[in-house]
Amino acid sequence: MGPDNALQEGFLTTRVDAVINWARSNSLMPMPMGLACCAIEMMAFAAPKYDVARFGSEAMRFSPRQADLMIVAGWASYKMAHTIRRVWDQMADPKWCIAMGACASSGGMHRCYGVVQGIDNFLPVDVYIPGCPPRPEAVIHALMDIQEKVRNDYSIAQDGDFGKEVPTIAPARPKIVTPEGDDAISPTGLYTQ
Repeated sequence: MGPDNALQEGFLTTRVDAVINWARSNSLMPMPMGLACCAIEMMAFAAPKYDVARFGSEAMRFSPRQADLMIVAGWASYKMAHTIRRVWDQMADPKWCIAMGACASSGGMHRCYGVVQGIDNFLPVDVYIPGCPPRPEAVIHALMDIQEKVRNDYSIAQDGDFGKEVPTIAPARPKIVTPEGDDAISPTGLYTQ
């Protein structure tokens, strides 16, 4: 098969949603919000050892208008919460948020009046990363969870409809259908097809 007839072999059909969500999920631009010690692990996540470039998220954006994924790493004080929320509001839609570490997720060991007990009190969090501090591998796992969410939950039909309820779009993942026509995946159904 030569390069001249490579385009004549066949074709591929898909949904526009699937292509756009695939492109979006593989080009997430993180906005690092390093507030405490978890920020060191977030820096390690972006270092060459863990090669986050294979996920398309190696370019940290320090401008909220260029980012679509905020990683809040560390505990947030009430004084800083207003600034974090202002930066979040400046980010363009669609946007996602990761709460990195026990302090960002639940206040952690800082059980005092000056620390917000979880950033979900003022931000919509998509993925929580446990640990004190979490390893860079956990941050990569959270990034993969965000990618899965982007590929399966978001629809470009939501871009123009503000204030309206948009019906949920079925995931673009292929389904295995059993001989009875059910969508359930079972070990026996996988081997009898």
